[in-house]
Amino acid sequence: QVQLVESGGGLGQPGGSLRLSCAASVSIFGIYPMGWYRQAPGKQRELVASIATGGRTNYAESVKGRFTISRDNAKNTVHLQMSSLKPEDTAVYYCTLNYVKTYWGKGTLVTVSS
Repeated sequence: QVQLVESGGGLGQPGGSLRLSCAASVSIFGIYPMGWYRQAPGKQRELVASIATGGRTNYAESVKGRFTISRDNAKNTVHLQMSSLKPEDTAVYYCTLNYVKTYWGKGTLVTVSS
């Protein structure tokens, strides 16, 4: 069983910062690839950032240089530090974990507005 719980969403100012966190409860001990997706109103869900078991990261072009994904393996937690926020970053952000299949959290809403 895998459960993912996101936190840290809310209202952010343009140019400001927010930090998302995702805590994974996994019954099988190990380190898993994790990531963040987002879905804006009327748009398809897209990959924002991912982090492999060894720590290699991957980012969407639209967030490179602004967002940073990191993980705490001891706690099975992944974070997404979002800086220089733009209104187009407004979306529901979902945490994912890959173990045999992709598991999804319920999502946390991020709204960027002045």
